Amino acid sequence: MISIALSKGRILEEAAPLLASVGLAPREDPERSRKLVIATRRRDVRLIVVRASDAPTYVQYGAADLGIAGRDVLVEHGGAGLYQPLDLGIANCRMVVAVRRGFDYANAVRQGARLRVATKYVQTTRAHFAAKGVHVDLIRLYGSMELAPIVGLADAIVDLVSSGKTLKANHLVAVEDILPVSARLIVNPAALKAKRDRLQPLIDAFAKATR
Repeated sequence: MISIALSKGRILEEAAPLLASVGLAPREDPERSRKLVIATRRRDVRLIVVRASDAPTYVQYGAADLGIAGRDVLVEHGGAGLYQPLDLGIANCRMVVAVRRGFDYANAVRQGARLRVATKYVQTTRAHFAAKGVHVDLIRLYGSMELAPIVGLADAIVDLVSSGKTLKANHLVAVEDILPVSARLIVNPAALKAKRDRLQPLIDAFAKATR
């Protein structure tokens, strides 16, 4: 049995046409089903529904052979024990630094102020500001990131932005891009070695479907 780890939400929604095109359409709607293991149109392939941040871990430790995960999650994870053969070109967005409109971010950074930054991407954020020589106090949050600057919890946030409408609605503005984000196909290297005759055709099919 081949297992593919992926998360509900945007990644699953945008991956659905790709899965269908390579013959892996789920036999029931993962968004509606309470099942965490979903059969596909291929009897030897199943989907494992996981939290987005957990997808690399399931693949790294061999609980899934393949997975679909955003670059943001992979960078935060570190990518250890993973082969990343394909950018699937879906779930496109960018990771940015955002602040309250009117906050002089450039001046604060230039003067060496110690910034309070709220994010769930702690490792990525720490590395970004360390490379700039900026001291930050990191505040780990998991939701409603835009609220942190509004109520004075943080000077800035690091989060994903797609259209920018949520930032605008909350009087925030993106002041710096950290990295472009899209979903990647990830593979367990040991599984690829042991099951190459079955996994490589799947990888090739995904590659063809993304052209």
